[in-house]
Amino acid sequence: MAEALKNLRILIADDYELVRHGIRALLQSRRGWRVVGEAADGKEALEKTTVLKPDVAILDIEMPKLDVLEVTRLIREATPNVKVIILTNDESHQRVARVLKAGVCGYVHKSDQAKQLVKAITAVSQGQVFFSSKVSSLVLEVFRNTRKESESPKLWQNQLSPRELEILRLLAEGKKNNEIAGLLGITARTVETHRAKIMIKLGLHSTRELIYYAIRNEIVPD
Repeated sequence: MAEALKNLRILIADDYELVRHGIRALLQSRRGWRVVGEAADGKEALEKTTVLKPDVAILDIEMPKLDVLEVTRLIREATPNVKVIILTNDESHQRVARVLKAGVCGYVHKSDQAKQLVKAITAVSQGQVFFSSKVSSLVLEVFRNTRKESESPKLWQNQLSPRELEILRLLAEGKKNNEIAGLLGITARTVETHRAKIMIKLGLHSTRELIYYAIRNEIVPD
């Protein structure tokens, strides 16, 4: 995994050239990270992502010619291995809900520090999801408000052991395996084993689904 992070191919899509160049300079300062393409609108972002197949596509939430959520949906259909990160300055719950439904892996607010984008790229490249601190509270609120009435919030009680429930809660709070291991006094490998069992028991297939499940079922405290 460490080797993969040294050879990341990244595409940047933003309709402002200065923004693209600033992000390029930031990312290419990371050893082994390479910006393989830039796009100035949604249509170009889709075309270049489909052709270049980067590991990560960073998309501005407001771009001309093609809505970024449609771009994300089409990218996921054509190149499902590409991890999509959205850059936003929109704080509306409706937009957050639409972005998450589109299947993005990362969501970073434009007012965040530059290191948040670096953290987002690192996280999604490792198969995790990443919400920067400025949008994480919005994400939690969206899923609390849209929790399915037909889904029992106590379903997990008969499926997960106390330790599995504790690990699920910590994962949903954004903790990494090594952080959870330190908190619980176990190894990171044991955490990974528990996470795999949790996903099998709950019928989940990704860390993103696991986090959404925890939020919908109120496992993450208010």
